[in-house]
Parts: sequence; C-alpha cells; structure tokens
Amino acid sequence: MRPFAGKRVLLGVAGGIAAYKSAELARLLVDAGATLDVVLTEGGSRFVTPTTFEALTGRPVRLSLWERPLDHVELGKAADVAIVAPATADLLAKLATGQADDMLTTTLLVCTAPVLLAPAMNFRMLEHPATQRNLTRLREFGHIVVGPEYGALAEGEAGWGRMAEPETIVAYAGRALEGRTPWNGLRTLVTAGPTREPIDAVRVLTNRSSGRMGYALAASLWRRGAAVELVSGPASVPPPVGPALRRVETAEEMCRAVSRAAPELDALFMVAAVSDFQARSPVAGKFRRADGPPRIELEAAPDVLGSVREALPTHALVVGFALEDGDDAVDRAEAKRRERNLTCVVLNRLSEEGAGMEVETNRVALLFAGDRRVDLPTAPKTDVADAILDHLEPLLRRD
Repeated sequence: MRPFAGKRVLLGVAGGIAAYKSAELARLLVDAGATLDVVLTEGGSRFVTPTTFEALTGRPVRLSLWERPLDHVELGKAADVAIVAPATADLLAKLATGQADDMLTTTLLVCTAPVLLAPAMNFRMLEHPATQRNLTRLREFGHIVVGPEYGALAEGEAGWGRMAEPETIVAYAGRALEGRTPWNGLRTLVTAGPTREPIDAVRVLTNRSSGRMGYALAASLWRRGAAVELVSGPASVPPPVGPALRRVETAEEMCRAVSRAAPELDALFMVAAVSDFQARSPVAGKFRRADGPPRIELEAAPDVLGSVREALPTHALVVGFALEDGDDAVDRAEAKRRERNLTCVVLNRLSEEGAGMEVETNRVALLFAGDRRVDLPTAPKTDVADAILDHLEPLLRRD
C-alpha cells in the first residue's frame, strides 16, 4: 500500500500507559506493507511486552543498547521514517537536549529520516513550560509532532495530553514518506458523498453514495502535500485525517462552499453525487399517511460545477466524475468533459461489478482531451485515487 510498501519504519515505544495503543499502531503499519522495527524503552516494556510486538511484526524487538552494540547505527540508517508513540515528557526532554543513554535515544540521534513524535502525558505535564519549550525545540529540529489530542486521561481526568489515535499517526507517517511531490502546497478542493434535498421536515431526496471515493482522493492529495478542503455531504464513512472538512447537506450549500474557494484553487475534484433534482416547495411539517400519497413537484437542483467553472483560475485542473449506464456511457461522459471544459472525466459504469456506490472497490476509465483514455483495473478505492493522481500529475500547472 502506497507509500509504505517496501519501506523501513522504526517505532519507538516509551513508558506511558498509551503504549497499549502502540500495538495497534504496529499492526496498521505492518498491514500497510511496512517492514517494522520496534525499539522498547525499559519503561515501555513494563506496559507492553516484547513478545507482543514480535508477534505483530515477525521481527526481533530491541530493548538494550548492549545486546548488539552497533544495532542503533544499523536501525537509524535503515529507517525511512521514525515514529515515537507514546513520546513521554521524559523522552521529549532527552531528545530536545541530545541525550543518548538508551537504545531508543541513541538510535534516534543516528536517524536522518523524518521523525514523528506522538506526545502522551497528563495535561499538567504537557502545559509545563519545560515541556512546551522542548516541543518547540524539537519542531525546530524538523521533527513532526502529531497531537496530542483532548480526551480522557489515565488518571480519571480529561484534558490535552491523550496520544493521537493510531490511524492519525499512520496518516502523518505516510505524508512524511511521500516527501516532496508535484502536489506540495497546491490548493485543492474535493467534493464527496451525496447531497440530501428536503421534501418535508423528515424526508429527503438522496442517493446511495458512501463518500469513499471522494474521501480516498482527499486523503491521497493531503498525503502528497496538497492543501485540501473536503466539502462533504452526509457520507457513511469516517472522514480522512488531514483535509479541512466542511460538511454540507444540500446541492445549494455545496455550491456556496465550492464557490467561496474556487478563485484560489489549483485543482478541483467534483466527486460528490450531487442531486439532480430538489423539491420546489418543501413542506415545513410532515407528510402523513392518512392524507394519502403526496404530490411532490420537483425542479432542477443547483448545478455546482456549472456555477463555479468560470470562477476557477485558468491554470486549475478540473476533474469531473460521471456515473453512467448503457452502451453509450463513454460517449456521454466524453460529452460532459467537452461541454464543461474539464481536464479529465472519471467514468464509473453502473453495470460494472465492484464499481460505483456502496462498495469499497472501483473500476473507472479516465477520459482526457485528444481522445486519450486510460482504463484502470478494479482495485480498492484508495488505490484508484492514487492512480488517478498519478495520471494527472504531468498536467499540473502553478499560477
């Protein structure tokens, strides 16, 4: 799985109660394709045993600097990214002052790869000026600080100091592994999910879109370094880590959100399944069965892409999605590309197995100017998103 496949990841686990989350973090990293080396501090081994990590990674866990005296050099040089989770106040202090008195701190001094720190501690320890100074210094070193988050703490209190969730840490590690890409710093917007058009106070017109494809594209753009705004209807899957999320309900709300951002965009991805129709006069109350079947007059919903197309910069990539059926699906998608002056149309076919809405995979065709067509194989939507961006990268322009 991009970008972890074939990469060496170093995971340092210090002595905090949040170390229990590090076992799940290790599992996620291995599942993503990384080769994972775990270094446990003495304190960390009191919370999670080496056997746990060895079972998860299939590799030996390092505990002592003296087991193999040159291991710290080998591990530090081999790592493509290093993660410390949890990073305790004590460990942060050591790293900020260059101390190297155990296997983990010595290895991190050797490591020249990106280092992610996931702090975890009581909120009073986090707020202490010494800890804040150490975090500032570590950021100046170029280390990436992920979290901490607000939530329940081990002492029965709540506050800032809870370690970031494993999925969040994995997302930031993926962004660090991507490094510099053509998408770095570009301003992008992705629409995703369905819209819901009210009929009465409780009923809506909507569709089966889950939001997976749009969320996968937003996640991939952010991982590659883009600034991403995700304008989402009521999707059925959790939003990705990283992109700035703006939730909307109706086509009109989505249109307003996209219009505000349009003049500053470098790329727009219209993935959302926007309703084609809306009720002309939604009822303020509720239709009742006793009154018989209601007569609902429909009208065209706002055309989001059509309303913002002229506001986009001339250099911006504009990517539309088309869900079509029938033998003329390609012709209708290509007509949409020409009429809307789009950089690319991503065509989904309703009849394709493993494609479209409410599934985790997709099979699409990319239609470009000059009758260029790229057919992508059926794959998880995360992989399809990466393939789409790979094909678009040569077309990127900056203002």
